[in-house]
Amino acid sequence: MVAIETPKIVVKEKTILTPNRDKGIVFETRDFNLWYGEHHALKNLNINITENEVTAVIGPSGCGKSTYVKALNRMVELVPIVRTQGEIKYRERNIFEAGYEVEELRTRVGMVFQKPNPFPKSIYDNIAYGPRIHGIKNKKILDEIVEKSLRGAAIWDDVKDRLNENAYGLSGGQQQRICIARCLATEPDVILMDEPTSALDPISTLKVEELVQELKEQYSIVIVTHNMQQAARISDKTAFFLNGEIIEFDQTDKIFSTPSDQRTEDYISGRFG
Repeated sequence: MVAIETPKIVVKEKTILTPNRDKGIVFETRDFNLWYGEHHALKNLNINITENEVTAVIGPSGCGKSTYVKALNRMVELVPIVRTQGEIKYRERNIFEAGYEVEELRTRVGMVFQKPNPFPKSIYDNIAYGPRIHGIKNKKILDEIVEKSLRGAAIWDDVKDRLNENAYGLSGGQQQRICIARCLATEPDVILMDEPTSALDPISTLKVEELVQELKEQYSIVIVTHNMQQAARISDKTAFFLNGEIIEFDQTDKIFSTPSDQRTEDYISGRFG
């Protein structure tokens, strides 16, 4: 089906890019605010995240990028002084409503962090950890999940003969792909990535970027990045954050070629940030 571009709509002076009609909305963020104590970190955010796309979140340090992404699976609540207002809906249900199971949300919305963080276990046990937590004990089924996840993270051929070795023995780039495989093992719907290549060398970075492009066929991906070239290369849409606000959100090629806001152009061109 050919994607049909739909016009922008404005809600409370915030631009929301409506998704292509042949794709669904994964996350709807409406008038969302977040405070760390007295610090107003996120201000009146309105944004849709569309399924089977890569959405890049860019902006200078301290602008709220990581805070927003961590709000999408409520990991931000691990900070005790956090307070929120407004809505974030995942598949049409407000994730902050009373009775919403956080564990269920974090199973459906996985996370890959800036620094590779494999468990101090074997490669096999890293991948099998999530399925075991969810009650899968059958060795044959676990074997299938481990292989499928490692193949999905494009690292099976590198480690298939090393599954019983400690994951710490892998290179940084391999460790990050192990972390991605660990995320895939619980069959998420969405993958959040918080600067997943910032600690990697250029070759490992390229492999992760290629993997992201493959994964969007099956998953919806939100990636925080400081790397403008990376955002331009791998994302379908880009949101530019500044001082806790979304300044502009649009198709990536438009953001990088003809941004609507001068501040976006200034940031992308390197005048600040």
